[in-house]
Amino acid sequence: MIDRLIAKIEACGAPIAVGLDPVMDMIPDRIKKRNIEEHGLSLKAAAAALLDFNKEIIDCIWDIAPAVKPQIAMYERFGPEGVAAYAETAAYAKTKGMIVIGDVKRGDIASTAEAYAAHIGGVIFEGVAFDPWHADAVTLNPYMGADAIKPFVEVCLSHDKGIFILVKTSNPSSSEIQDITLAPCGKTVFEHVAGLVSSWGEGAMGTQGYSKVAAVVGATFAEQGTALRKSMPHTFFLIPGYGAQGATGKDIRDFFDSDGRGCLVNSSRGIISAWRTRPCHGDRVGEAAREAAMRMAKDLKL
Repeated sequence: MIDRLIAKIEACGAPIAVGLDPVMDMIPDRIKKRNIEEHGLSLKAAAAALLDFNKEIIDCIWDIAPAVKPQIAMYERFGPEGVAAYAETAAYAKTKGMIVIGDVKRGDIASTAEAYAAHIGGVIFEGVAFDPWHADAVTLNPYMGADAIKPFVEVCLSHDKGIFILVKTSNPSSSEIQDITLAPCGKTVFEHVAGLVSSWGEGAMGTQGYSKVAAVVGATFAEQGTALRKSMPHTFFLIPGYGAQGATGKDIRDFFDSDGRGCLVNSSRGIISAWRTRPCHGDRVGEAAREAAMRMAKDLKL
């Protein structure tokens, strides 16, 4: 997966992941009304509206942004219909050649971790393989240690998939845990986790110098991100916190390697709700998203 992601970034010319995290307030009335007319005032209508909204965006950004990152919680809250919309969104993005990162943040152990790994490995039923989620990679929480990660690493190796493990997240209160200094080694929690992520990825290297075991590193902590690039030279970064959370391309320049590679920068609200802040587009969701993605690509030019 990591080699495919790097190739896709180079083809698109920008390291952008579009976070498909829609809430109903972001969706134009025309989309909601159309689906209510078709399905009635129901959760099926809500889920169908999510999917239609996502498709309009994907249709307009697939050649600019190499990846999409749907956040599963935004879909799960609408029940089974919403989960279906999540999977269909991923499948549709794949038809456009995009890399799909399932933002699921799983982090359990043993047989539960193996079951969660179906998000990237699929499932076999009566000797037949199925891929219900259509994801190339997923996000993971490492709080329970290697037991929560190893089943996913095995799938990365057997299915050419990827994982992005939380190391230093973009939210302000991350420091309450991640910045605590550990007495035995003198490192912070996030520095210790970074070392684990690097070690877990040693046996899953791609051909371009980066591992399929990658890290989530928030754009809102520039100093820490710069230090992590130095300590994790073979770890690819997924970077949240750009745009709506305040970070710019300038803030994350040193998160990239010396060749301008090694990162995928996520923007959610700044792209998918751009139509609401650019009145010139009316409710043309895709056109506004494309313009926002192009501005982001320009900002990220190294």
